[in-house]
Amino acid sequence: MFWWWWIAPAAVAVVGVLTLFAGLGSLFKGKLFGGFFGTVGGAALLGLALSAALLGQNVQTYQRLTYERPVATLSIRQLAPQYFEVVVAQPADGDLPARTAVYPVNGDEWRMEAQVLKWKPWANVVGLDSQYRLDRLSGRYQNIEQERTGARSVHALHGGDDNGGVLEYVPWNLSVWDVARKYRRYVDAVDTLYGSAAYMPMANGATYEVWITQSGLIARPTNDAARAASAGGFVRVN
Repeated sequence: MFWWWWIAPAAVAVVGVLTLFAGLGSLFKGKLFGGFFGTVGGAALLGLALSAALLGQNVQTYQRLTYERPVATLSIRQLAPQYFEVVVAQPADGDLPARTAVYPVNGDEWRMEAQVLKWKPWANVVGLDSQYRLDRLSGRYQNIEQERTGARSVHALHGGDDNGGVLEYVPWNLSVWDVARKYRRYVDAVDTLYGSAAYMPMANGATYEVWITQSGLIARPTNDAARAASAGGFVRVN
């Protein structure tokens, strides 16, 4: 968070209050000229502090609601028609080191799925981020009939948030997922627990990044091969 957006207005407000009271004191003592400018200056500083605080609140709200963090990087290598090798690299997270695994995937597109705990916007603003648990990686065909009859590939994934958020700092073992499930009727902070997925086309040499936002998983192409595969939409129109 941008704490200086709060510290700077607070400092200006303190100076403004002191200046305002000094100006009022001068007015009561009959020092009209100095008292007038002191009062006006103090009021102006208070107004400036209020404007800066409102701007800081807007900046913090935007930053919290649009916050993203990386989930995985996928690198694609084609082995045969509609058959690919997908390397999934997860970044280091706390005490967990970075992890890399290789999966064979059939189809035209890869799909990554996760369980997501989504907080309400006010909870995001005060510091709670959406939690996720990776579930599976699978292949996907663009043609519906081939999706019904084609070779399937589904792989279990592990990774994501175990406790997460502010609950990881408590001195006992407490899972935010368990708390959200058991007590959501009493705490109006959980928006929903649901499954989220992102899928993109597979192409030889393509690389992608998967991120968790406050609303779920998103995927972005990160090189020319991936951008070319997904440019202009990637659903085949017959």
